[in-house]
Amino acid sequence: MNATQSTLSLKSVYIDFREITKARLAISVVFSSIAGFMLGIAGFDSLNWMTLLKLAVGGYCMVGASNAFNQVIEKDLDALMDRTKNRPVPAGRMSKSTALIIASLLTIIGIVLLYTINPKTAMFGAISIFLYTSLYTPLKTMTSLSVFVGAFPGAIPFMLGWVAATGEFGIEAGTLFLIQFFWQFPHFWAIGWFLYEDYEKAGFFMLPTGKKDKGTALQVILYTVWLILASLLPALGFTGQLFITPVAAVVVFLLGLWMLFYSVKLYKLRTAKAARTLMLVSVMYITLLQLVYIFDKFLR
Repeated sequence: MNATQSTLSLKSVYIDFREITKARLAISVVFSSIAGFMLGIAGFDSLNWMTLLKLAVGGYCMVGASNAFNQVIEKDLDALMDRTKNRPVPAGRMSKSTALIIASLLTIIGIVLLYTINPKTAMFGAISIFLYTSLYTPLKTMTSLSVFVGAFPGAIPFMLGWVAATGEFGIEAGTLFLIQFFWQFPHFWAIGWFLYEDYEKAGFFMLPTGKKDKGTALQVILYTVWLILASLLPALGFTGQLFITPVAAVVVFLLGLWMLFYSVKLYKLRTAKAARTLMLVSVMYITLLQLVYIFDKFLR
């Protein structure tokens, strides 16, 4: 093998690894964990960079493992959808056994790294993999309640960071979990809306009513309202060491209104474009919310 072939081979391995672990999604999840970690530490002087690194790498391994297991289980269904048919396993570039080995290794590395932070962090990481692969994934072809089940592992990362920083699961971690839990619904229903036809090919049930109708759009609005209320809980003084100032609360509320505006827009228009816009806004919303929480903590 010459140098060019070797480079191409390494590049293809890197691309396949990135796709089987869903790198962009995994990085956004790791960001949530880091945000929770920063909220959990006492201050910058108490920041342990090694613990943060273990959380980031371990978190990526856990998400990557969940996604790899998911692609092994859904190999034949992924082949039916335009969005997923070029993934390494359904496209035939990677065997199911290779993907399974990668998923298993990532699980072991992830759990070990998180365990070295503290046992609770490893436990929640393991729970997230179990829920995602053993419950959420098979339920996707059975019922729209799969989104509700999937919201549990999806909400763990923000909370996981706090547990990694403090070693404790209390009202603070529970509040972070609640925020990301409610966020899952408008986010994933927006995806389920604009990819409805593609999901239909594989028999996936993602929308609460099963259709792109006013009922689904109304639930998107309702869960966005719950999300806004949950995100303002730290301003009320009932969430222990997790709290935000009135100024931050106003910014968080305005962010919520911004997302609510696009939720209402989906209800009015009920188009794929409106759903895609809401999905993008939801991603920006959760990122900005976490940044507001962090800046508020360290600038006050």
